[in-house]
Amino acid sequence: MATYPGKDIERAAQAACGSASDAGAPGASVPDAAAPDCAPDAGAGASGSSASCTGCGAAALTPAQAAAAAWDGPVAPIAAVEPESPADDAGFTAGCYLTTVDGQPVRDIIDWRWLAAEDAIAVGYIDQDGEAGEVELEREAGERWGFEFDGVLFDKVKLCRNACVFCFMRQLPEGVRPSLVLRDDDFRLSFLSGTFVTLTNLRPEDEARIIEQHISPLRVSLHASNPELRRSMIGRHAQHGLDALDRLLAAGIKAHAQIVLMPGVNDGDALRETLEWAWARPNIQNVGIVPLGFTKHQTALHESFTGPEAALGVIRTIEPFQARARTERGGPWVFAADEFYVNAFGAETPAHIPPASDYGDYEMFEDGIGIVRSYVDEFAAACESGLAARAAAVLDGSGVRARYIVGEAMQPFLDAMIADSPLAGRLVPLTVGNNYFGGNVNVTGLLCGCDIARAIKAEIGEEAAPSEEEDGSLVTEQGGDGGCPNRASSAATETAQWAVSPSEDCLSELGCPPSHPGQVPAGELFLIPKVILNDDGVTLDDMTVQDIENAAGAAVCVVSCNPLDYLPEIIALADGRL
Repeated sequence: MATYPGKDIERAAQAACGSASDAGAPGASVPDAAAPDCAPDAGAGASGSSASCTGCGAAALTPAQAAAAAWDGPVAPIAAVEPESPADDAGFTAGCYLTTVDGQPVRDIIDWRWLAAEDAIAVGYIDQDGEAGEVELEREAGERWGFEFDGVLFDKVKLCRNACVFCFMRQLPEGVRPSLVLRDDDFRLSFLSGTFVTLTNLRPEDEARIIEQHISPLRVSLHASNPELRRSMIGRHAQHGLDALDRLLAAGIKAHAQIVLMPGVNDGDALRETLEWAWARPNIQNVGIVPLGFTKHQTALHESFTGPEAALGVIRTIEPFQARARTERGGPWVFAADEFYVNAFGAETPAHIPPASDYGDYEMFEDGIGIVRSYVDEFAAACESGLAARAAAVLDGSGVRARYIVGEAMQPFLDAMIADSPLAGRLVPLTVGNNYFGGNVNVTGLLCGCDIARAIKAEIGEEAAPSEEEDGSLVTEQGGDGGCPNRASSAATETAQWAVSPSEDCLSELGCPPSHPGQVPAGELFLIPKVILNDDGVTLDDMTVQDIENAAGAAVCVVSCNPLDYLPEIIALADGRL
């Protein structure tokens, strides 16, 4: 598992509970609560109407759901059927279940795509009436079968059995929604959605399946190659995972490795030893190194690589490996997370971060590797193309300042970069500390609604009400918050409503409600990057945009994360406000 997640924190749950078609990527619907005790274990998310359960208020089982729950094996809930497809022609509808293909169980979307690769298959099913059967399906070459499934895993998610001393999921405050503490360690989600796995729970039949179906590449948590050190970091099953990785690599499976670096534990000589081990295995495509992340909701971890000397030491350790890899393999191969560069170089980060050519297709973006380079280059492109100047002119003409919410990790270089651009004084970052998680958590993607609301409230001149619990507990819908210091510049204290609201179409497209309940500061436009919200529009502390507005007493809008995307959105919003 990724230990200091950005979007990883819910990616596994999103993949497991989203939708997938016979040729598409998984969707990203995240359940907000665990299923009630009376809900079916199999296919609980499937479509279909049902009556209410008088015992607990949950939906009673449909005949199809009841049959699926009693089925001896995995079942694939059908969420939708493409019109005029083979599935449609055979009479399949949403709410039915697929049980087998050519007599073989379908455990997940990988099995489905593997078993349904031919143009004629026998599909086992459970229909809306709960009756089981089998039907022959045929299709033209290149035609889709027409099934869209509810989820990508049709059996149980494989859970983590490790005892990692740095596990981020074990450091979350009590009461968070279940999807945030799902400690998965499932090779299928590694392949489908990019989560990291340790392979410590891999069975012989899992290994055989990975090799047979060539489930590759996988994202694997490496951390250390020394057996004793690795065991001390992740627990007694550590060697099992390393041996499994070795066998998979030898069989041709490729892997992207990650190392969560702990000061004084697996850095220095231990890191060099681990990198040498990985280098000797060419099927390890690359290695990403991320710093230990810790919250205030634990007592064992207190330091990471936040100081310039410590962060620079990591960069210098990997440079010889990068030089060798450029010569022998055509690229740097090992990458340090952006945080190491920001912590080492501060405001001078743009001059020291590796070039875009090092990051290729930015395939490690979700792990915090390459984000700063991408942002810096996009901002420069916006300045060179005149987009930044245009945005500044529109903001200036409208009398508006754009207050873009960012985490403290961006502050050392972002303020200086904007100050040296046409947007100086018009695009003003609002840096928000993360009191909800605390510790060294400072990236924008992990900001929570309570901290954003408190920072905005401070900016508009209203003293934020102290929270009942300053320990990062969940806030109420009314906007109780955990509070945080605000390092952004002060804003005007006078408040006023905009004379004319932006068009409803514009606001809807940008994720803003057409009408705002709160007042907005004169000339202030508060913007939340969409990375802070999940696909249901909810922050990690369960606040919606509406909740943030209610708590802050000001209107906010959701915009993109990249300059070439959010500057046109800012222009549209500023134009629409006058």
